[in-house]
Amino acid sequence: MFGFIWWILIGFLAGGIARFLVPGRQPLGCLTTTALGLVGSLVGGFISSLLFGYDPRGSAVHASGLLMSTLGAWIVLALVRRLARDRSDI
Repeated sequence: MFGFIWWILIGFLAGGIARFLVPGRQPLGCLTTTALGLVGSLVGGFISSLLFGYDPRGSAVHASGLLMSTLGAWIVLALVRRLARDRSDI
């Protein structure tokens, strides 16, 4: 149970930091920010496994977990904003 709460907390922190790093207004609530962070964790974990070669299925908490989660959330948020901007040009 504590692991699930930890995931939610890291997801919220990573999503919040990513929203802070991307300029402009993002109309996201707390749940969407947490979802952004959780998706960013998946993206960041995938990038980490490609770069550093560790097994992402391991249950250990890594020191770079929040960093890579934030990086992944930043990438996801930047892509979503880019796609939304391109779509509005149509």
